[in-house]
Amino acid sequence: MKFSKTEKSWIFYDCTISTYSMIIITAILPIYFRMVFKNGGSEASATAYWGYSNSIGRFLIALLAPILGTIADYMGYKMKFFKVFCIMGIAFTGLIAAVPDTSWVLLVIVFIFSTIGNAGSNIFYDAFLVDVAPKSKMDMISSIAYAAGYLGNILAFFICMSIVIAAQLKIIPISITLACKIVFVITAIWCLIFSLPIIKNVKQVYGIEKEPKVLKNSIKRLGHTLKNIKEHKNLVLFLVAYFFFIDGVNTIITMATSFGADLGINSSMLLVVLLFTQFVAFPCAILFGKLSSKFKGKKMLYVGIIIYSIICIYANFIHNIVGFFILAMLVGTSQGGIQALSRSYFGKLVPKEKNNEFFGFFNIFGRFATILGPLLVGVITQITGKSTNGVFSILILFIIGGIMLTKVKDDGCDSENIVGDSVAAAE
Repeated sequence: MKFSKTEKSWIFYDCTISTYSMIIITAILPIYFRMVFKNGGSEASATAYWGYSNSIGRFLIALLAPILGTIADYMGYKMKFFKVFCIMGIAFTGLIAAVPDTSWVLLVIVFIFSTIGNAGSNIFYDAFLVDVAPKSKMDMISSIAYAAGYLGNILAFFICMSIVIAAQLKIIPISITLACKIVFVITAIWCLIFSLPIIKNVKQVYGIEKEPKVLKNSIKRLGHTLKNIKEHKNLVLFLVAYFFFIDGVNTIITMATSFGADLGINSSMLLVVLLFTQFVAFPCAILFGKLSSKFKGKKMLYVGIIIYSIICIYANFIHNIVGFFILAMLVGTSQGGIQALSRSYFGKLVPKEKNNEFFGFFNIFGRFATILGPLLVGVITQITGKSTNGVFSILILFIIGGIMLTKVKDDGCDSENIVGDSVAAAE
């Protein structure tokens, strides 16, 4: 399948999302935060404050997402909003390196603004899928984007981890703190490079004409949508289904490290397993996209849900690193696929002239879909004394999500988008 310049530019941006998530959210910054936190508080509280820091930024952007999306439905506004949040995310990611390693409070503030910028740009990035691709190509393009993100992430993560490990082993004469700061600058530059194509080549195709009192009228339109939510029953059903099964996906991703540690696996080995998971996720994301063109996106979402259900059951029988490695590889087979196809399937369902508004709701459900799963794991683990039982309990989220997905109608989801095809062909 050939991709236009516009489609390629949109795909490349996923490299910034994956790299930011891995280095800033998952791997390097959490380690650096604990080192800085020791200078201003007890290490025992580091995990709690790191959790609060992550929650604040995501909570704020989740609340703003619908109104920002509604405003962006006006022609010409989507890219403006994207640029503002994208530049904000990149700038504050780089500024993390400038924060003195004696001030964990300032580090938290800069990180929160970085998260708001990154998460905010993702709202409009997802919504641009409707502008860059016809329905017939959405599944494949969304999957290729996730695959490109994994591939870019492997390279970026390898470079950054090499710098940190080299500092730890005294191979290069710098402190671990300085090594981490170099990594943050590299991450900001990396995100900037992969942001330029979408800023230069992607344009808003669908929207409504600008009118006076943009903010006031946007709030009115949002209120009208909420008041007449019954008109969008199919979208609501999908969002509810998405909330449950993506909560399960996010929980397994976020709790994997803790689960591995409970099995006695050291941090170095956990990072190795994490890297291998990316290698598996890269081709599997592409495979999901190709299979969706043959079996349709909704059926492939069922496949992803089934695989994750098997993961929950299998986790209950793991007792060593071999079992954990197999579990991680299973996660890699479906992690990108289920996320990519959820995005593209939703893109096919939304009214094109209101796609930003609805992707704002999509963002809310995605951001808040990290609540039930961790709570469920924590409660069941505490009651039973076994983290394997906690992971097993996540199965209920996939069951509910799968059942709700059966109620979503496929009407028009796989029909050709004639206008979109014409636009793509003209590129």
